[in-house]
Amino acid sequence: MDAGVDPSNAGPPAPVFAAAGAPSSSSGAKTDWCIEGVSSLDEDVCYVLPPLAAGKPRRLVVYLHGIVPPVPDSPQKRTVETVVLRASNRAGVASIVPRGRRGIGPAQAHDWWAWPTTAADIARLAPSIVDRWVSAKAKLETLAGARFERTYLAGSSNGAYFLAALALRGERGWLASFPVDGFGVMSGGAAPAGTPVRLAGQEPRPFYVGFGSYDQESKANARSLVSALERARWPVRAAEHPLGHGASEVYLDEALDFWAAADGGP
Repeated sequence: MDAGVDPSNAGPPAPVFAAAGAPSSSSGAKTDWCIEGVSSLDEDVCYVLPPLAAGKPRRLVVYLHGIVPPVPDSPQKRTVETVVLRASNRAGVASIVPRGRRGIGPAQAHDWWAWPTTAADIARLAPSIVDRWVSAKAKLETLAGARFERTYLAGSSNGAYFLAALALRGERGWLASFPVDGFGVMSGGAAPAGTPVRLAGQEPRPFYVGFGSYDQESKANARSLVSALERARWPVRAAEHPLGHGASEVYLDEALDFWAAADGGP
């Protein structure tokens, strides 16, 4: 799960960016999914749409949360959405935070909002989940008044494990409907046996892997994922920080920098 924003990762105030197309309107959907400062695109999707960074392509991050209790407010939800809000504003990138599904969480939180991580749940739910991202992206492009030129998929904890599973299933065709230019997993993600062979048949995409020194299970899984990505000759950046488990701004900041550099940016 994701809980507790680390104040040390708040970073400097957001710089001023040259406006490159402001949103034409706000969706105004009524929902308790979005915290203050984060806008609601729909009942199940929040978004951040700051002025875009000057001299860079229009970029969108789709961020997948960890498990979140089904209550109006929680530290898990606040942590993730605060991280996305601050990092997006600093980088001048748009972001959406879609909500997962209930009834697929771990045993101790089965009915919490979560993402599928078993093979059966992924096969059953991934198509409709990806379709939801496609429609949310299109709606945000309408609000923004232009299409996004780059799309990145990131996530922490449970969301990172689902993301990694999707990334390793690129041959199943989901990337055809929702093209992704880079991946980022934080405090989660693993590489099952056979991962390098599976990745070898896909187009390499920059893959950021962030993990905490005090998060023993996620750290071990992250290192196995990094090793598999490197053996498959994918561009990868691994970053370890003195943190515990969960979302943190430093991870998303670094992922955004890594993706921009891989795209030829500063």
